[in-house]
Amino acid sequence: MIELYQAEWCPFSSAVRERLTELGVDFVARQVEPQEDERTEMGEIPTLVAEDGSRHEGTDAVFAYLAQLEAWRYEGEHRDRWREHAGGRRADATDRILEKHVPR
Repeated sequence: MIELYQAEWCPFSSAVRERLTELGVDFVARQVEPQEDERTEMGEIPTLVAEDGSRHEGTDAVFAYLAQLEAWRYEGEHRDRWREHAGGRRADATDRILEKHVPR
């Protein structure tokens, strides 16, 4: 199983998660400490650990690895849906939902 060391607030991690979804790749999201100097597992996020144990650190390295994988038949439809929800991302719908259910 592919492991993705990432953070929800990180736009680079978000882009990798979207691409994994488009490819139809199952993965485990591993959370990291918010501050880089506090991280014990990884320094740079996103970092992807492939099934063969190879590590791909940083957005460019991760996307280079993912470019080698074959996409599933829903690749285009997932990208279309991602674009359809652009307004929600711009309006920060995620933050509003979180604040409603888990206010800080």
